[in-house]
Amino acid sequence: MLRARLISAAVMIVIVVGGLFFLPTPGFALLLAAVMAAGLWEWSRLIPLAAFPGQVLYPLAVLLLLWLLWSAGLAGTAMPLLWAGLGFWVVALLYLPRAVVATGHGPGLRLLKSLAGVLVTVPAWASLVLLHAREPDGPYVILYLLVLVWAADSGAYFAGRKWGKRKLAPVISPGKSWEGVYGGIALCSVLAVAVGLAYGETLKQAAGLLLVSLLTVMFSIVGDLLESLMKRQAGIKDSSNLIPGHGGVLDRIDSLTAAAPVFFIGLHWLKL
Repeated sequence: MLRARLISAAVMIVIVVGGLFFLPTPGFALLLAAVMAAGLWEWSRLIPLAAFPGQVLYPLAVLLLLWLLWSAGLAGTAMPLLWAGLGFWVVALLYLPRAVVATGHGPGLRLLKSLAGVLVTVPAWASLVLLHAREPDGPYVILYLLVLVWAADSGAYFAGRKWGKRKLAPVISPGKSWEGVYGGIALCSVLAVAVGLAYGETLKQAAGLLLVSLLTVMFSIVGDLLESLMKRQAGIKDSSNLIPGHGGVLDRIDSLTAAAPVFFIGLHWLKL
């Protein structure tokens, strides 16, 4: 298991670095669309949809939507979608503390989860593609976002293990604690301040980056919790076994799907 986990991690690092720094934005958009398609297939299993045609047509329909957005000119059409995605994550933030692990799979709930899957993946795809196209530092900005999300997760894990007592969401994810959240925020604050002071032209820009980073971290936790809720309702531990030793694609990008649109809108709003 450890060997498979290490090999998978190495492959993912190569794909991420190669996609960020060696692909033009259209190629990056295509690679990211493939990742989202895999995540959507996993999401269709969590809804759950029938193996055929639901689990086939659902990812294909969303891929068609991505193609239409790209063809229409993503830069000119994405902002309403990104704001809709942000609105969805705000609703999720308010809902998750009161969430229950429902066992039913009625048509209404399936439709709601299907729409949620679109709002989880499409704004994330659009925001990452737009960030990649940003001149002259797009790939590096995405790299910072990825490191930020990883730091939030790592800080939360180690702080939670050391000091965790108060459960964050015991029904959804019993292993997470408020102390872990504080640990993740603390580590990300250090990272954001260091990057802001090193690369920001003014203290105002550094403060803006810190604010955007903290909001991004907060919503990355919401993304993690939402997927945990979906898995608990489906009665499974991992979204799939597509990545040996790591589970599924959603297990690796759940935090990023919420973090990316928040991060992009924050940078856009503050003109960073």
